[in-house]
Amino acid sequence: MVREDLRNIAIVAHVDHGKTTLVDEMLKQGGAFRENQVVQERVMDNNDLERERGITILAKNTSAHYKGTKINIIDTPGHADFAGEVERVLKMVDGVLLLVDSFEGTMPQTRFVLQKALELGHKIIVVVNKIDRPDARLDEIEDEVLELLMDLDATDEQLDSPIIYCSGREGTATTDYTKPGTDLVPLFDAILEHIPAPEGDENAPFQMLVSSIDYNDYVGRIAIGRIDRGVLHQNQEVMICDYHNEKRRYKGKVVNLYQIESLKRVPCETATVGDIVCISGIGDLTIGDTLCDPNAVEPIEFSAISQPTIEMTFSVNDSPFAGREGKFVTSRQIRERLNRELLKDVSLRVTEAENTDSFLVAGRGEMHLSILIETMRREGYELQVSNPRVLYREIDGKKCEPIERLVVDVPEEYMGSVMEKMGSRKGELQHMQPQGSRMRIEFLVPSRGLFGYKNEFLTDTKGEGVMSSVFECYQPYKGEISKRSSGSLIAFETGESVTYGLYNAQERGTLFIGAGVPVYEGMVVGQSPKAEDLVVNVCKKKQLTNMRSSGADDALRLVPPKVMSLEQALEFIADDELVEVTPESIRIRKAILDNNLRAKQRNKK
Repeated sequence: MVREDLRNIAIVAHVDHGKTTLVDEMLKQGGAFRENQVVQERVMDNNDLERERGITILAKNTSAHYKGTKINIIDTPGHADFAGEVERVLKMVDGVLLLVDSFEGTMPQTRFVLQKALELGHKIIVVVNKIDRPDARLDEIEDEVLELLMDLDATDEQLDSPIIYCSGREGTATTDYTKPGTDLVPLFDAILEHIPAPEGDENAPFQMLVSSIDYNDYVGRIAIGRIDRGVLHQNQEVMICDYHNEKRRYKGKVVNLYQIESLKRVPCETATVGDIVCISGIGDLTIGDTLCDPNAVEPIEFSAISQPTIEMTFSVNDSPFAGREGKFVTSRQIRERLNRELLKDVSLRVTEAENTDSFLVAGRGEMHLSILIETMRREGYELQVSNPRVLYREIDGKKCEPIERLVVDVPEEYMGSVMEKMGSRKGELQHMQPQGSRMRIEFLVPSRGLFGYKNEFLTDTKGEGVMSSVFECYQPYKGEISKRSSGSLIAFETGESVTYGLYNAQERGTLFIGAGVPVYEGMVVGQSPKAEDLVVNVCKKKQLTNMRSSGADDALRLVPPKVMSLEQALEFIADDELVEVTPESIRIRKAILDNNLRAKQRNKK
């Protein structure tokens, strides 16, 4: 059976190349909204953090209709840290739209997602987006994409992939960029023509792979997947099995069955081959499980998702201000929340640490874990986290570490400082290419060499540089990399910061707090330009006497403090420091708060 009335596609690209904006226009022109309906921009980014940061974090399913054909569309994340989301949803589709920015061209994440799509044998439609940019390089982009396809050993058929030129913001597409388009019809036509219709045996026993999991407080876990063969009915009994674990088999019942229509899940009685459906009512479903007819139990092969590369310790907050601002503060509550995240996030690993109040949380990158921390914080959780550490592996008896492919795009005058910093962080130059007055440079650099580099990079390039990286491979350990060259300014006592104390402290370095902020002994209140830590008394008040000195009434002027975001705090902290995260505050602190105990510990070393 061939479902000519259906197409399943995923949109993949590097971060900020315009996937979600293009999906907006596809939905509008695919009849998902009424003509007079008010629709917000980037309608698929329905999570607060996604809207604030302008990035997609979770893969989302939607659908549009064109010429009597339903097109199921999966909008995927572009950031390398959420690549696990992309890997698993590609199993649900028969083809991909590869989006490429008309100026930036092929970037690290473009290579990663394209490689995964080619491995699965998917048909590709290349979409060059943002063709209305004044600095567009349309002739060169075509060659770059072809080079990338050849690099990744694409088949002859994949090398002949059609190229569509789009402006996602304007909602136009054309096959010839010299003749501007008026709507997305050329893109829809290309999808119907080049993306194969789903095939399968409708009369065979039912079989479906779970590719994604959602969670709802009312119905519990919701499994999302594509029916490979057979027909599924509401209230049907199924057998759940696991490709990697033959012993894990149990029966369940499909209580609710939904199909996706534009932005809604619509209940349905039956679904057949090729349909992407949502199922609820089966408790312990997880990504990679196969749902089968009980009389024909055959698990579908599911390749293991790439392993995490970095790890952080999440622990119960034990600072003097613990429990003041958070709603959920105990280890039991943090454990439950992390276990709930594991249901949805296939790239995450959580293990219990030796200390009962701590958990080792491993993920794909700093952003992957910082998004989790920020989400927990907004939900009312209070915890403290360590600095990120890379996960080493032993390969052929050698200690190996994760290596990232870093691409930087900088004005030519800042090349020197970038090359110098990469040299000290064990980065190896791979490729350089001029692009107008800018230079694109590619490095292979250890993951730990990138910790804390983003802020330095933005400072070195006066905010004009663009950097992005994606995991490349494991290579033998590259040796020691020097840690940060600055120290911390540490509060001497518990109290409230006052202008007089801060005025004296600001001469020692950059402050992170202003006046009237509660502090405790051992809390980091600023950054010292020197390598060693300094203890400062920001609570010190001016002693009042009956003598008046000249200039005593002059106003004390404070330099505005550098307020640290969560990502900046995680990049800044040293090995002996922690970030205290509460719904209202982000504080940096020493692991050992007592100044005397910390000095003794340092002397022992």
